[in-house]
Amino acid sequence: MDELLQGLRAAAEPTRLRVLALCAHAELTVSELVRILGQSQPRVSRHLKLMVEAGLLERFQEGNWARYRLAGIGTPTLSDKNADRHAAVARFAEAVIDLLPADDRTLGRDLDRLQKIKAERDRAAQDYFARNAKRWDRIRALHVDEKEVNQALVRVFGADRGARSLGRFLDVGTGTGRILELLAPRAEAAVGVDSSSAMLSIARAAIDRAHLNHCQVRQGDMYQLPFADGAFDSVSVHMVLHYADEPARVLEEAARVLAPGGRLVVIDFEAHNLAELRAEHQHRWAGFEQEDVREWMRDVGFQVHPVETLEGGPLTVCLWVGERPAEANENALAAG
Repeated sequence: MDELLQGLRAAAEPTRLRVLALCAHAELTVSELVRILGQSQPRVSRHLKLMVEAGLLERFQEGNWARYRLAGIGTPTLSDKNADRHAAVARFAEAVIDLLPADDRTLGRDLDRLQKIKAERDRAAQDYFARNAKRWDRIRALHVDEKEVNQALVRVFGADRGARSLGRFLDVGTGTGRILELLAPRAEAAVGVDSSSAMLSIARAAIDRAHLNHCQVRQGDMYQLPFADGAFDSVSVHMVLHYADEPARVLEEAARVLAPGGRLVVIDFEAHNLAELRAEHQHRWAGFEQEDVREWMRDVGFQVHPVETLEGGPLTVCLWVGERPAEANENALAAG
């Protein structure tokens, strides 16, 4: 009862209702909300503080910026503590949004201003692509067409079974968000994690453009993912391991956040001798031997599938697939 009353008090103010409506459509910084609302930064910050404390909004840090999002939208379990309370308040926040009048002029003007901010994000993303296109194209020319890789990724995840077939999905090292765009439509909720604020801006623009409201991106370390044990049903590590100093630790952390019965898919290059990728593109590893990755996956408890290879140039792309045993099997293994 106390949580409900706190939520009601926090929502019962015109500006805070506007903030709720905006944060249901996008993750926004304080400065972006100030631009849209036409109010001072201290006033907007006070509203946000109350709404976060009431559980109506989620606040997360990304570099020097704090971003805000409507609670519960596309958010897998970040912590087991107070999970039921958070879920109830999130449902209340969504109910409030549903009650807002669609023809309200102020809300309509706010959403028009939000679209301008999204357009600015998209232009910044396109500028970044233009600056880096030649460098990326040189690497793409060395391996099989990305369409084939994407088709294989959808198939090995079982994502061709349709909507929500991936459950709660995590993309580690999400970069530009391309894998989120591909797989999030088949997920119940989806999160992309990357250490780079610049890349997260690109990914955020991509998911905004694709209207993937159940999808979000977060700044995080692939060795210490900011999620609870078993928070996800599906995890991808796409073209990330060759940048990792300790790739086995990345797979160990992926295993931790996967629920029993969950699936991990690793996509990376087979071992090669193209030294320029290490010298010019900061690759830590010149690809991987197939059995090395399989062994790392087995060491952290995965049941490992046969490796799938996609040949088409000097570089061979491999897909390593592992399953977390279902709980009954895990218990049997522990007992044995």
